[in-house]
Amino acid sequence: MTLVVLVRHAHSTANAAGILSGRIDDIHLSTQGKKQAKKLATRLGDLEVKSVRISPMIRCAETIEPWATSNGSKVVIDQGINEMDYGTWSGRTLKTLSKEPLWKTIQEKPSKVTFPKGESMRAMQVRAMKSVTESAAKRGKGHVVIVSHGDVIKAIIASCLGMALDDFQRIVIDPASISIVDLSNARPRLLVMNNSSHSINEILASKHSKRLLVGGGEGLKKVNGRK
Repeated sequence: MTLVVLVRHAHSTANAAGILSGRIDDIHLSTQGKKQAKKLATRLGDLEVKSVRISPMIRCAETIEPWATSNGSKVVIDQGINEMDYGTWSGRTLKTLSKEPLWKTIQEKPSKVTFPKGESMRAMQVRAMKSVTESAAKRGKGHVVIVSHGDVIKAIIASCLGMALDDFQRIVIDPASISIVDLSNARPRLLVMNNSSHSINEILASKHSKRLLVGGGEGLKKVNGRK
């Protein structure tokens, strides 16, 4: 079973300031984010992986570094899962941007949005899904870890679920959260979304059936005597 573990970068200095950082280079983890990254290293634990791919943004490297160092995993920078190119919106406060006419379209019809001197939401989703499917299809034992950004992960999940891009704002992806998609079948399945507390071992202990079940799955199994 090929699982793709989607990790949003931990809390950044831009998050703390309420700024849409986009592809601005010098955005690091906040004090809170550094704590989240250390906790994430514990949560990911000894996860067996065949590929670890990260966005070029430094906040993603800082997020996965504690785990990659302890795990000995090789990290590959992947432009396909880079942050959305927000163009001239990058570096501006969300409070100010919310007053722009384009803001309403972003919330209600994101498939129609192309940021000024930037990227379209649709193009971002296409290039992100290309990276996800190519990574999952590569030979090797273990799972795929992808460290990226909120809008990118939301777009990936929406695509995997067959959701219209215009509905992707219904998805919430918090800093340092883990979401897991099973790509081993013709129809991708979302196993976990926006989990900020459980360890990977707890999550993967549940033996998810490869067939669709009436009534859903069985939930988390007991791990070390607990659920």
